[in-house]
Amino acid sequence: MEYEDRHRRAQRRKLDCLLFDLDDTLYPLSSGIATECLRNIGDYMAEKLGIEQTKIPDLSNLLYKSYGTTMAGLLAIGYRFDYDDYHSFVHGRLPYENLKPDPVLRHLLQSLPIRKVIFTNGDKVHAAKVLERLGLEDCFQGIICFETLNPPSSSSEQESAADIFDIVDHFSHPRTGVELPETPILCKPSANAMERALRIAHIDPQRTIFFDDSVRNIQSGKRIGLHTVLALHR
Repeated sequence: MEYEDRHRRAQRRKLDCLLFDLDDTLYPLSSGIATECLRNIGDYMAEKLGIEQTKIPDLSNLLYKSYGTTMAGLLAIGYRFDYDDYHSFVHGRLPYENLKPDPVLRHLLQSLPIRKVIFTNGDKVHAAKVLERLGLEDCFQGIICFETLNPPSSSSEQESAADIFDIVDHFSHPRTGVELPETPILCKPSANAMERALRIAHIDPQRTIFFDDSVRNIQSGKRIGLHTVLALHR
């Protein structure tokens, strides 16, 4: 028993960072933020990209499964739009008032004498609003967000329909030698995105615990050497 206690203390000393996902990790899924975000993405696809409403559910599902985020998938298959405009539309109308201060989590975070960093696919404005609503804005020493990994977009023009890769047909009628196009942006669960994020923030994966509600993100974190915890905050 004494040896086990010493071993645990040694393991704790080795850690120097706690890396947290934001949405549905630091606050519960029951807040409704995720549901409203999905609705806003669908509205953006219809209103800004001219995608037929009946095609949006299946298309969104395929893009999310294939690329990690719908935004990454839309850009991969050929749509072009301003990143800030997308984030403003998708996050700007979220019911942030559903998020309440969490004094218990705040106390827990402040009691841990270790560096704490946020890693989200969301944009910096969204991250700041969420942390402020939760009362956690001063509990983290850094935020890795969309802008951290991706430069500002310079064009808000869409490609013509003829230039759009038909991902629904791709999965409905697989053809040998035809691969999915790559997305021009970096985001979780891409291992490349996660490795770049760690380099930018000077985080050693071997000395870091990564908390996320996504199984895919956790799997990617494990592959690059992070210690991981699947956070199910319902």
